[in-house]
Amino acid sequence: MFIILQWDKSDSMKNPKNKFSEWYTEVIQEAELADIRYNVKGFLAHMPWSVRTMKNMYRILEAELEKKGHEPAWFPALIPESYFKKEAEHAEGFSADVFWVTEGGSDNVKFSERLALRPTSETAMYSMFSMWIRTWRDLPYKIYQSCQVWRFEGKSTKPFIRGREFYWTEAHDVFETEEEALKQVEEDMEITGNVLKQFAIPFIFFKRPEHDKFKGAVSTYAADSIMPDGKVIQLPSTHFLGQNFSKAFNIKFVDREGKERYGWQTCYGPAVWRIFGVLVAIHGDDKGLIIPPAIAPLTAIVVPVYFKGSDKAVIKKARLVKELLESSCIPAKVDERKEHTPGWKYNYWELKGVPVRIEVGPKDIEKKQLVLVRRDTGEKMTVKENEVVEKVRKLSEEIQQNLVARAEKFFKEHISEADSIDKLKQILSEKGGLVRISWCGSTECADHIKAETLGGNIRGAPLGKEEKAKGSCIRCGKKASQQVYVGKAY
Repeated sequence: MFIILQWDKSDSMKNPKNKFSEWYTEVIQEAELADIRYNVKGFLAHMPWSVRTMKNMYRILEAELEKKGHEPAWFPALIPESYFKKEAEHAEGFSADVFWVTEGGSDNVKFSERLALRPTSETAMYSMFSMWIRTWRDLPYKIYQSCQVWRFEGKSTKPFIRGREFYWTEAHDVFETEEEALKQVEEDMEITGNVLKQFAIPFIFFKRPEHDKFKGAVSTYAADSIMPDGKVIQLPSTHFLGQNFSKAFNIKFVDREGKERYGWQTCYGPAVWRIFGVLVAIHGDDKGLIIPPAIAPLTAIVVPVYFKGSDKAVIKKARLVKELLESSCIPAKVDERKEHTPGWKYNYWELKGVPVRIEVGPKDIEKKQLVLVRRDTGEKMTVKENEVVEKVRKLSEEIQQNLVARAEKFFKEHISEADSIDKLKQILSEKGGLVRISWCGSTECADHIKAETLGGNIRGAPLGKEEKAKGSCIRCGKKASQQVYVGKAY
């Protein structure tokens, strides 16, 4: 245990092929986040430390959704094939990703139609919306569910990054007007910003190009971040569905003039599971995890430092410190295990990423002081015992701010610009990240760019910061229609 690779992010970017991937796999195992040995490809056994962290993440996300008027709901995991096929473009886009259930029971009773394990819940929810929504008084209709989804992922899987079973939250909304629906898309982006800031994850929100939008949507918008190996990763996405699904599923309402109309819809899908993997990658170091205090299962770990004859006094003091912290709503724990040395415990809790370590020894008791250690910088300090609550609170704020600043610095350093295919290929190969280019807007050029750069996808134009087209398309030489960003994605 604790044999974490000597991995440096700057070195990883110079040589991104192997080091990061090895580090990531090792920290997932050593920090006891998940066990990949479950005997079904792409399925994980999730362990307590990751689940406790993700539960905190869910609480933050769900609170944001409910603050904006969304109500929680649960829908079946099995979707009849007839529901699934109602919106043709959506069905075609997801058909290759579906796990199908065809029989059940000890007698292998065949079902009258195939049932899809939900890859996403539009078709399950909207079949019910058509029965629940009747008049304009029922609108806006805003619900969400936090659940598992299943996709028959053909690419190689990676814990918390790409799997065949993953955990997410999806919000689905119906409105009277197109204007209200488009406003909801903006609200989804606001929620994303509020949530990812607490997770200390930087991103850019892009409008996806037409060829890369969600199947069945009018337009798609998604947050992209950059991983330590230079690859780009999609985080929450939101989709303006227009009336495509409302017409397919007959979601109508009687308006204020007594006329029957189709609803305008949006959907929003933040995957806490994937976001967790991103924060592990972005904030970790060669000692293991660094969990932002806003979501850490423990803010402080209290480690007793025993000397002969001092055990009882040290344990008593450590417990009092823990109680003092918890009475002030600071999650804390005492590591009382006597089979391990203090040094072993330091390494263990650093691996877990607990923001603050508090050391209590006989001399500290005599001097009415405590030793505090920051996980993000390793800085050690001595504080008066009666100041520990105030100091831990202050350190938590400083650590959170430092993680945000470090992540944003890395992110900004990996935003580049290229005016030729050769330059684009060089940047993506050597540095990675997001590269701004001029593009004519054609799918043909997008496909050529992807092929020539061995995977460089056009991510889209950044929302709110759209730049005027300048110069010529980086690939065909025709007049550019827009400035977009390219990145190699997971």
